[in-house]
Amino acid sequence: MTEPRDFSGNEIAIVGMAGRFPDARTLAEFWRNLAGGVESIRVLDEAQLRAAGATEAQLADPHYVRAAAILDDMEWWDAPFWGFTPLDASIMDPQHRLFLECSWEAFEDAGHAPEAFGGAIGVFAGCGMQAYLSYNLLPNKKLMDSTGFFLVRHTGNDKDFLATRVSYQMNLRGPSVSVQTACSTSLVAIHYASQSLLSGECDMAIAGGVTIELPHRVGYTYKENEILSPDGHCRSFDADSKGTVFGSGAGVVVLRRLSDAIRDGDRIHAVIRGSAINNDGSGKVSYLAPSVDGQAASIVEALSIAGASPESIGYIETHGTGTPVGDPIEMAALTQAFRTGTDKNGFCGIGSLKSNIGHLDTAAGVAGLIKTVLAMQHRKLPPSLHFKAPNPAIDFASSPFYVNATLKEWESRGPRRAGVSSLGVGGTNAHIVLEEAVERPASGPSRPWQLLTVSARTKSALDTASANLADHLDAHPELPLADIAYTLAIGRHGLKERRTVAKERVFSDTASESAAVAFMFAGGGAQFAGMGAELYANEPVYRAAVDQCLQHLEPATAREVRALLLPAPGEEAAGSIKLEQPSLALPALFSTQYAMAKLLESWGIVPEAMIGHSMGEYTAAHLAGVFSLRDAVRLVALRGRLFEKVPPGAMLSVPLSEDQLRPLLGSELSLAAVNAPQLTLASGPVAAIEALQQSLAAQEIDAKRLHIAVAAHSAMLEPILQEFGAYFRTIEMKAPARPFVSNESGTWITAEQATDSEYWVRHLRNTVRFADGVQELVRDQSLVLLEVGPGRVLATLARQHPGRQQSQVVMTSMRAAGDDGSDHCAALTALGRLWARGVRPDWKAFWADENRLRVGLPTYPWERQRHWIEAPVATASAAPDD
Repeated sequence: MTEPRDFSGNEIAIVGMAGRFPDARTLAEFWRNLAGGVESIRVLDEAQLRAAGATEAQLADPHYVRAAAILDDMEWWDAPFWGFTPLDASIMDPQHRLFLECSWEAFEDAGHAPEAFGGAIGVFAGCGMQAYLSYNLLPNKKLMDSTGFFLVRHTGNDKDFLATRVSYQMNLRGPSVSVQTACSTSLVAIHYASQSLLSGECDMAIAGGVTIELPHRVGYTYKENEILSPDGHCRSFDADSKGTVFGSGAGVVVLRRLSDAIRDGDRIHAVIRGSAINNDGSGKVSYLAPSVDGQAASIVEALSIAGASPESIGYIETHGTGTPVGDPIEMAALTQAFRTGTDKNGFCGIGSLKSNIGHLDTAAGVAGLIKTVLAMQHRKLPPSLHFKAPNPAIDFASSPFYVNATLKEWESRGPRRAGVSSLGVGGTNAHIVLEEAVERPASGPSRPWQLLTVSARTKSALDTASANLADHLDAHPELPLADIAYTLAIGRHGLKERRTVAKERVFSDTASESAAVAFMFAGGGAQFAGMGAELYANEPVYRAAVDQCLQHLEPATAREVRALLLPAPGEEAAGSIKLEQPSLALPALFSTQYAMAKLLESWGIVPEAMIGHSMGEYTAAHLAGVFSLRDAVRLVALRGRLFEKVPPGAMLSVPLSEDQLRPLLGSELSLAAVNAPQLTLASGPVAAIEALQQSLAAQEIDAKRLHIAVAAHSAMLEPILQEFGAYFRTIEMKAPARPFVSNESGTWITAEQATDSEYWVRHLRNTVRFADGVQELVRDQSLVLLEVGPGRVLATLARQHPGRQQSQVVMTSMRAAGDDGSDHCAALTALGRLWARGVRPDWKAFWADENRLRVGLPTYPWERQRHWIEAPVATASAAPDD
């Protein structure tokens, strides 16, 4: 609706729904059945009935009704998902099992993972009688002797444990209350959940109910003057109504305060404007009988709380059991309630879900509410079945109501409103006033690239979940991809088997509970013009970090560096050549590495360890708190200027070990770096490097010149060491607050080394012992080694290190020089791969700068198996059937 809505501040949003009903495993199937007028009460043949345990005496009884509202696969459950053994799963009441599944699905439908929700989450729910305990378990002497009554009951076979089992399995910390008011249980649970939210006891709540009829897939014996139908059909409000049929099902809704749901971009299915419950007391014919006054009072109270006039209500989902006495009493109560606010007749449609799927007992109320919400969403009133002529005891012509017997458009001048009634044996009445969902504003702009994350408990479930998501995206091209990515990241549990998609790149991995990340920073040579430009344009944190670095450079240098980082189209090649100048290259590289590190940290990727290669150790040292950003930027700028003061030199990468190379260096060359056990760097004058390269070539050793005009870490730097050390002695240095590996020692730097200016002078001149440093990092195989900044040289070296196990993940975060593609896509791919490995991003921070909305996506693909203990026959003790 586009017109302003008059909300009091006490409204409750329904943000998630899930259910399992006869002939409907999903709510989409449920709505198709409702809209299509499908009756899901099946007629059973003798073979089916015998297989389900019907006796010959029952089959011969003319009053035995061969019909049932069946819940397919109710014996099946994904026990390993919940951490249950086959035996414990078989012992648990199928009602509790089904309610756990629906609760999980409802959270996923809401786009909220409880583990990531900041407030308390409550549970209010109820289930049917413990028939499984009574019929299947207690008579099983073998089971009871081996397990004991206490564990059998407490594993999940008592009504008391329905809500608290959900709280335990999902680590929910709000109020957890099992509600039992017979047929009105689940609607009463929704009322209490709403009250808990409004009082501040919790900030999110799930509510609902479940009933599974046992024995299942069998008929029933009709007896006159009881509630059951003689022919297996429920004809609510019809002249031929004779009773109802009991069915099985479960329904769960996720509730939040409306203001919170709007603030957080929740997908709001509908709004609860008001609810009320009461009891008839003794003002009725008998304990089992309904009461006009009691029902009417609950409806009037709910309307009053909702601030809704009767004429604003377009539909009532009634209790509608289809009994000759109950239906007229319910209509008398509704009429009495509506007459407090209107004299108008025939404007409000009514219907009863029981005509479709039977009476779900404790789950009836939530099932009716879900039906009504779906009708609001589709703006159609589904037909109430089997209505031909009204019950003669109901005067519809003089009432505000008519039975909606056909599918029709739900017309309304204002926001669509409806009531849902549920009445319990024993007199507890509940009524809820619903209003259609608040229209959400469109979501805002987003990154040019999106990261999709999918997880499951097993690889096979992950494949199914991925396929389901792909099918959903094909079927719903109108959904913004950014909202899909947001919902997957924010609104799903991170389960063990994980898959990420960024562009066409798909990565799968198994999450480790102890996964952590180590940052690796390359030295000079990794830089190129335009590195990180796309991140600068699209990521505010990255942009701010680069700008901070440039502020600490001399203005002229800052302008040049900025032009190289953000070159004009067509200027990239010339810029990369200019970036061979150390005075520009090193500040540009440091700024890029620092910005990338700050971006990752803003996404919750905080390193447990770091290593740098040559100048890269300055980046690590700053991030560890050794020196300030101002000093770090000026140090790398000074380093670059000093390099330009020394005569041109060269460096040669040699596929030999340290011991093999040293004898070949002579007096002019230095061992600049040990990058791998069989890969070293020689550094020194150009002529001496050329001679060494020719000598190695004669031995068929393929040594490669680096594209650098400086003989780093060689004797050629001796003339600049004094000036470099003098500057170092002017800056404040602190002990590192994060561990990083020293290039000089090849192991963890000490506080004394990090704060000693002479260490940094030696660091500039002496050998980079990178291979030793990697050996130190790979001692912890849970560490993910991430090259932060442009390039992949360090990642390649780490992958090839003999101390690394194949299972240890090494990755990059940006493009290398000459690579096609996108730095932004590379960064998101790295983030996704880190998540897939078990590193925990801060998804809320990742999405903090965007206006995103949660959207509906496929829920978890359960991998069910049969977990069932058959009801024993008189002469045998049955064993679990798994």
